[in-house]
Amino acid sequence: MAALVSALLLAVLLAAAVATPPDPCYEESRPRRCIPDFVNAAFGAPVIASSACGRRGPENLCDPPLDQSPELACRVCDAARPDRRHPSLYLTDLNNPNNITCWRSAALMPASYDSPPDNVSLTLSLGKKYELTYISLQFCPKSARPDSVAIYKSADYGLNWQPFQFYSSQCRRVYGRPNKATVTAANEQEARCSDTHRLAGDSAGGARLAFSTLEGRPSAANFDLSPVLQDWVTATDVRVVFNRLHMVNEGDEIDLKKQAAPGTQHYAVSDFAVGGRCKCNGHASRCIPMKEGEGSSAGGVVQLACDCKHNTAGRDCERCKPFHFDRPWGRATARDANECKECSCNGHARRCRFNMELYKLSGRDSGGVCLKCRHYTAGRHCHYCREGYYRDPTKPITHKKACKPCDCHPVGASGKTCNQTSGQCPCKDGVTGTTCNRCAKGYQQSRSHIAPCIRIPRVVTAVQAMEAEDNEPGRAADQCGRCRVGARTLNLNKFCSRDYVIMGKVVGREASAAGGAWSRLALNVQAVYKRAPRSRLRRGAAALFVRARDLACKCPKLKINKSYLILGVEKEGLQAGLPGLVVGERTLLLEWRDDWHRRIRRLQRRAINCH
Repeated sequence: MAALVSALLLAVLLAAAVATPPDPCYEESRPRRCIPDFVNAAFGAPVIASSACGRRGPENLCDPPLDQSPELACRVCDAARPDRRHPSLYLTDLNNPNNITCWRSAALMPASYDSPPDNVSLTLSLGKKYELTYISLQFCPKSARPDSVAIYKSADYGLNWQPFQFYSSQCRRVYGRPNKATVTAANEQEARCSDTHRLAGDSAGGARLAFSTLEGRPSAANFDLSPVLQDWVTATDVRVVFNRLHMVNEGDEIDLKKQAAPGTQHYAVSDFAVGGRCKCNGHASRCIPMKEGEGSSAGGVVQLACDCKHNTAGRDCERCKPFHFDRPWGRATARDANECKECSCNGHARRCRFNMELYKLSGRDSGGVCLKCRHYTAGRHCHYCREGYYRDPTKPITHKKACKPCDCHPVGASGKTCNQTSGQCPCKDGVTGTTCNRCAKGYQQSRSHIAPCIRIPRVVTAVQAMEAEDNEPGRAADQCGRCRVGARTLNLNKFCSRDYVIMGKVVGREASAAGGAWSRLALNVQAVYKRAPRSRLRRGAAALFVRARDLACKCPKLKINKSYLILGVEKEGLQAGLPGLVVGERTLLLEWRDDWHRRIRRLQRRAINCH
């Protein structure tokens, strides 16, 4: 049973290998140059002829008489009858020597020295850019050999035409070009004129004219490295123009026998062949018909497009496909497939562009620049977070949520941009936290948006100061007199007789002032119940000055982080010349009680009767 299963599995694998042949554009998953098969690009393609016999009714056409056989071989051409017509579609049908089919032009006027050129043309559309190797015309048996023939090509589907090759017994006279001009590297993209016609065979079997596109071109041996020759052999359309069937020189006698023969002056071609490869620049091994709606058929010509590989795109694989611009597009060679590389955007962009300067600076390794990075990323490769975001260390850069918002506090932070790695916002002085959302140690919150945290001075509490002073040697308790500042009662008379009434919290002792006679305390004014006209007293940080000896005598008895009701006189501060509130002889300090707020509001209403 196991052997049977193994045999079946082997058969399936072999069938799969046969069904999917290896891709010529890759070798063991490595890209390599690939080219479509060499074909006769003209086979089965329609040819537009400017002239064809029998279009205006039946006409008699004859082969030119031979010297050994003066009798004429004639036939009737009638486009209306399938058995007697000679249309242009016979030019590109199957060329069978045993059943030769011919296109024949309408009969021409007898030639003379000053007669105009015939200009009978055959136009072939290939439906795609091809790199041509040869163009061949097989003339019908016993037909006349044209004297002057011009071959043109178009590389833009018939919009513009370029001379490809000329043939004439008198190149200078007919085409204004020298006969068999020397081809150099400077002019190898120019058409030549030749009088040899490269005719093979005799009139009885049908002569052949063959043009080799690269013969005699100096750079042909290095075709892959010659953009000039690559353009030279590229064509979408080929046009053959028969200018003169016979060349008559001035003074020459005209063969009256030949000229008199009716219908002998006409062009007759049995096969029109164009050998080449579908142009895919080394990035495709085949060409396929275009899809519906993409110009799949134009004028009866099947439009083709390359089946592009190597991340290339375009009808001729002439560009990199979208989002593959990390290196410049290049034609594939035997040494380098020049595969287009995908841009490195870490999954955060859908578009990119190529930058040659960056490509050169990278040692020709990478030149892609990502466009419109998403998921809050930025940079050439979308490899870091944009302003206002920072990297989440728990997620790879390719993750959609690799960047987190900084979320900097609108008051505590000095900006909206944070550190790309840690997410630390730039904090104002005295503010801390990743988002600057709290005051640092040694600082306290204020009501200012400019300085939301203010420094708490390093102080010795009033209790500690008094304990230290009480322990000083020689200190006598009777040095301190009666303390009036620390009164415990509050009435309307006291409220009316003071300039200001505030509630404040002592937050620390800052320094000495006036030569050590005064101690400066840090006060946070929390409520203002009364203030003198034009006074600048308001809530927030303020300085409270107490005489050093009074503080030592615990008059007033102050404690850090305690709130007090302070009733004072501004004149005492002015007399002392100190920048703040002064605890003088008329100042009253009462330790704050929560039930005092309602009582003070009543005093405020009654204070209108103050005198």
